[in-house]
Amino acid sequence: MDPAEERRHSKRQQDHINMLGFVSDSEYGIPKRCPCGGRIIDEVRRKDHYDTLPGKRFFTCKNYEADGFHYRQPWVIGVQEEIERLTKRVEEAEEVMLGSSNLCKLIDRLEDQVKMLSEQVDDLTVQVATLEKVCFE
Repeated sequence: MDPAEERRHSKRQQDHINMLGFVSDSEYGIPKRCPCGGRIIDEVRRKDHYDTLPGKRFFTCKNYEADGFHYRQPWVIGVQEEIERLTKRVEEAEEVMLGSSNLCKLIDRLEDQVKMLSEQVDDLTVQVATLEKVCFE
């Protein structure tokens, strides 16, 4: 093999490995679309004998091939990851709500302080006016 062809071959292999990594890194939660652009279908693997459940469920790319570039994720794992993601969002929202109630209390305290300081400024203004009359008349 000549060196140029060998470089092209190694570059194709590296691109293939990188793409496999990108696909595996993006596979989290309930997939909306496959990296190939295909839509995701809800697949149920058939069993020859049924007890009570029809089979194992998967989120699968419509164009699925076992080459690593398409999604075929077990339904349970996808739903579990999605629940974890949503739980984290709910916890963050709770923190924001608690923070907003604390901010409301802080605002009320600051408004009381502003009112008290405004009264003190009014009193001091009256005292200054009185002292000016006494001193300059």
